[in-house]
Amino acid sequence: MLNPHWPKPSLNLAEEIRFYGSEFAKLKDQLSDVEFVPDQLVSSPQQVSQLKDKLQDVDGILAIHLTIGIGSILNEILSVGKPTVVFAVPYSGHEWAGFGTMQKQQLGAKMECMLTTDYKQLAVAVRPFRAIHHLREAKILDVTTRSFAKYAESMKEKFGTEIKQVELERVVSAYNAVDDAEASKETQRWLKEAAQVVEPAKQDIFKSCKLALAFERLLDEEDATVMTVDCYGTMWDKTIKLPAYPCLGFTRLNDMGLGGICESDLPSAMTHIIFQGLAGKPGFISDPTVDESKNAIILAHCLGTRKMDGPEGPAAPYKIRTVMERQEGVVPQVEMRVGQKVTQAILLGTDFIPYFTGEIIEAPVSLQDDRGCRTKITVKVDGDVKKLWKSWANGLHRQTCYGDITPELTLLCRFKDIKMVNEAV
Repeated sequence: MLNPHWPKPSLNLAEEIRFYGSEFAKLKDQLSDVEFVPDQLVSSPQQVSQLKDKLQDVDGILAIHLTIGIGSILNEILSVGKPTVVFAVPYSGHEWAGFGTMQKQQLGAKMECMLTTDYKQLAVAVRPFRAIHHLREAKILDVTTRSFAKYAESMKEKFGTEIKQVELERVVSAYNAVDDAEASKETQRWLKEAAQVVEPAKQDIFKSCKLALAFERLLDEEDATVMTVDCYGTMWDKTIKLPAYPCLGFTRLNDMGLGGICESDLPSAMTHIIFQGLAGKPGFISDPTVDESKNAIILAHCLGTRKMDGPEGPAAPYKIRTVMERQEGVVPQVEMRVGQKVTQAILLGTDFIPYFTGEIIEAPVSLQDDRGCRTKITVKVDGDVKKLWKSWANGLHRQTCYGDITPELTLLCRFKDIKMVNEAV
């Protein structure tokens, strides 16, 4: 409404828009990859109708409630059929009293509302749209001889994600094409930055670094974002196998803001993409074990990611180790941050995400702590770890990222019709 009586007759809409512009400017680092098209004031359903062609290709709509009298305007926005977040501070109008009812109706199925004076939530509102975009644009390369056609088809249909099989021979060819001088330079970087090299020989580290560069080359060639390898299957083919373990290469991709996923684990790859879209952070794949005495779950895997805060964040300390159960290969044993809040989740099928949150209370890296995998974190669960393990199903692997991303994950699940269950409560 251009001449509102609420929140006050003298409301200056131009000043309101400038104010929100200043709030978005404060969030520029979190919104650097977001384009608002269109970005304008609408005061009638007819204006929204005229914008519908421009709205067809957007990932979501952020509607900021400024004045009373937006009911018909909001209905027209919802008729576009895109995920929509309505942001409303107190005194914007009385329409909030009907938002709950609207959500239960057909047009409101993809509507969420934020009624708050916390303007940082504007960034939270946009994160599920980013995740939707990441999923739609992502391409996963899977080095395996196993068939995953049905799974790939379901991911493509639901999220737009492409999953492509890559022959082992092509990876070996890409490895052989990497210049040894470039691989030596990469090797020196890993050696220099490591806190300690424990078991692996320098030649093994060189091979792992050369394979890491080959992974990046393959992703570039395919315009892909995530790489996974059937480490304990395809890798051990009797006629041809990878010249090195893929672990260091996966860590490097994760540090770069791409994705390196163990064991051709496609659900973990999809969850990794979701985490990057929602939080800008990678996931840590793990095999869990439980310690009820601490109300904790221990998450362990030989592959650790150094930049769990995202590619622009600090790199955690690491040692260069062998794969524990094989006593060969090269992996970074990463010392994660004690006291850090985390979220663990996994996308199962197309419509279910079990999750929990907790806090890292231990991150053992002692050479004497030789049980389980190399990188470990003990996470005190928010809730009851006994309930968590009793409800656990569908295998061991899940993904863990830094931070409590429950609000963003909840929005994404609403918009994409995914059931989300906290298994620890």
